[in-house]
Amino acid sequence: MKVVVTIGGSVIIRDNNYQKFKDYADVLTRMMAENELFVVVGGGKPARDYINIARELGASEALCDDIGIDVTRLNARLLIMALGNAAYPVVPHNFAEALEYSQSGKLVVMGGTEPAHSTDAVGSILAEFIGADLLINATSVNGLYDKDPEKYQDAVMFDEVTTSQITDLLAGKDTKAGTYEFFDHTAIGIIKRSGINAVILNGDDPQNLFKATWDKIGTTIIPD
Repeated sequence: MKVVVTIGGSVIIRDNNYQKFKDYADVLTRMMAENELFVVVGGGKPARDYINIARELGASEALCDDIGIDVTRLNARLLIMALGNAAYPVVPHNFAEALEYSQSGKLVVMGGTEPAHSTDAVGSILAEFIGADLLINATSVNGLYDKDPEKYQDAVMFDEVTTSQITDLLAGKDTKAGTYEFFDHTAIGIIKRSGINAVILNGDDPQNLFKATWDKIGTTIIPD
């Protein structure tokens, strides 16, 4: 099975702890035994911190995006280090490079690609580009909720959700650099048009990635 995994920066770099990278590397290496894997890593708080500094210095949103992309690629390099020989040693900057590097039989790890695309969008486009069987989005919560579960105790998680429902939930959300939550409009549009099988799950436990390849977990996204 061809699988694309997007790992939120809020998960993998949240505590600035190398052990999280090693834990992910262990699970991803196990998954490689039965799957062809591609991984996209987000920027997390370090990216937001750099973006805020750039914005305060008067940088355009496009330049702020570029700053965030640089941070995602640094996170990708750290994961590559943790994976060792299992990973292709270079971070691809675009989808053609990702596909080319995958011919080595190694796991391909990338970050962002271009301004106005969150790493969730990158994961969705990559999944479409390579014809993935499954897209896994590893976040800091158990799935997709009707509102932020970290702010609202009455937030309700969806077991299943359509792409149209997510589009409605995203209506009016901020789209500035560093503000994306879960999937942005681009990601949802790609999933919808290509009928990609996708799931949002809690990435705090990397073992959930392995479970998602054979069992129901988190929130399943249904293209409609």
